[in-house]
Amino acid sequence: MSLNFRIPRIARPSVSGAAVAVLAAGLLALGGCSQMPTFDALSVSGDKVLGLVTPYRVEIVQGNVVTKEQIAAIKPGMTRPQVRDVLGSPLLTDVFHEARWDYVFTIRRQGAAPQNRHILLTFDGDQLSKIDAPDDLPTEKEFIASINTLKLSGKEPKLELTEEERKALPPPVRTAATAAPEPIGPTRDYPPLEPRR
Repeated sequence: MSLNFRIPRIARPSVSGAAVAVLAAGLLALGGCSQMPTFDALSVSGDKVLGLVTPYRVEIVQGNVVTKEQIAAIKPGMTRPQVRDVLGSPLLTDVFHEARWDYVFTIRRQGAAPQNRHILLTFDGDQLSKIDAPDDLPTEKEFIASINTLKLSGKEPKLELTEEERKALPPPVRTAATAAPEPIGPTRDYPPLEPRR
């Protein structure tokens, strides 16, 4: 007696050439990920994206600009409305510290160094009693120069001619006396649009 067992043949899936190509491309792409730059290099929060493109950053200005001239204009003993007239409204007025006004200024501009300043004014009743301001406050001109990101060529354009240049110019051509001015309005009488009654 012979035992004939048939061993089932395991069916091999047929793999097409396109599937092999897609699989190979996927493996190459995954292998390439190990060579990719880190997410910090891809981030737009850095200076450059992929080291090539500098992203546009929105200019952020908060608070009041307080200059040396303004600090020199306020003196202890001034009232709150007088101080507000000189410096503007404070950025912070705390309900728990009614005698304290905080003037905070921050600016972040592309192409310029960020600036942060904090000025603290303390009142005794309605009178200014103490001014706490940094010594390195800029003057108005210094502040404008610090935020100006335009690079000027240094050579200013000529706005006026010298007396010699004016004399060298040809004299203006005089025209003959002009005729009478042209009449304003229609020069011809038109019939009325509505019949007369």
